[in-house]
Amino acid sequence: MIGSLGTAYLAARFGPKGGLLLNNFFIFIAAALMGFGKMAKSYEMIIVGRFIVGINSGLNAGLCPMYLTEISPVNLRGAIGTIYQLVITITILLSQILGMHQILGTEEKWPILFGLIIIPAVFMLAAFPFCPESPKYVLICKKDMASAEKALAWLRGTEDVQEEMDEMLNEAQERVAVPKVTLKEMWTNAMLRQPLIISVVVMLSQQFSGINAIVFFSTSIFMTAGFSNEAAIYATLGMGTVNVLMTVVSMLLVEKAGRKTLLLIGLIGMMVVTTLLTISMALTRKVPWLSYFSVICIYSFIILFASGVGSIPWFLVTELFGQGARPVATSLAVAVNWMANFIVSLSFLPIVESIKEYTFLIFTVILGMCAAFTFIKVPETKGRTIEEITVEFRKRAMKADSR
Repeated sequence: MIGSLGTAYLAARFGPKGGLLLNNFFIFIAAALMGFGKMAKSYEMIIVGRFIVGINSGLNAGLCPMYLTEISPVNLRGAIGTIYQLVITITILLSQILGMHQILGTEEKWPILFGLIIIPAVFMLAAFPFCPESPKYVLICKKDMASAEKALAWLRGTEDVQEEMDEMLNEAQERVAVPKVTLKEMWTNAMLRQPLIISVVVMLSQQFSGINAIVFFSTSIFMTAGFSNEAAIYATLGMGTVNVLMTVVSMLLVEKAGRKTLLLIGLIGMMVVTTLLTISMALTRKVPWLSYFSVICIYSFIILFASGVGSIPWFLVTELFGQGARPVATSLAVAVNWMANFIVSLSFLPIVESIKEYTFLIFTVILGMCAAFTFIKVPETKGRTIEEITVEFRKRAMKADSR
């Protein structure tokens, strides 16, 4: 959460690419602290290392979707934006596998697992400098038209980029009207306030969907269904695999079905599943075979989450704002996402101890509210330029003022 608040500064000062490269600095420090914490017999090193790697994660969550959105052609913006969540699901699955007792999840080898985070950082530092900076950042923030056109030609593999250059120039003109977007401006300007509220709600819908609760309960539900401890672990790995596969499906569907459609299908579907899961878990003691139905519910929830709610909020935020407001908006939205994650982490266990399996009914209500909000307020951004999207919010603001 703290790291995400730095997104706006790094993006504006160094650009999305520059910010991502500098962010690796935190990884090297964190890897050293966590990897050598046991050797030094210092739990303090591990705590500080976790704090520093958290800053890195927060910055990545803001800068990476921003960079992907800004380098993508309109017709592939959603699919490329989904790649961020796809890589997250792949690395979660990889870390679950490496963390198994048979591999690195032992008393002797766990420091190696923490130290391995340095590998992707080294890869990025070796490869990413050869990629161009965001053409939008170069043109609109640095006012370097020649370099922006060169970067865009590199990304598209053709010199015929005049149409996209014209679109970016139009976006640059929009920024002239509001040269510097402040936190106060984000709220007082109706044209910015509406997309900011949408951004916050879609981020909250992701974290308050119940995904963390599902993951927490999964192993115990699998064991209740008769799985051995080892089989339950493999079933949990199966969840991670399904999450990866369905994120790939989301990447393929997002440019066909649209962002809003996938969000609604996911939110409404998860609302139904959490209702059925609550009933199933409440009656399992009386009707033991329902434990198998609970397993089906868990996998269904993962499928619905990964199909849209897990990936779309990350890049949807960057689609709703022009270049001037995008860094600040992304910083705020991602901070809200991590804050919601923090709240769920703190409150979930006490709630479970109080109301047991009925905890999922809280998520059912939240999912219903988020689905209604998405249906009424969230615009479809598929196939639309940033300028077209901002024009829609300008019209909404003018309509609201006229009332």
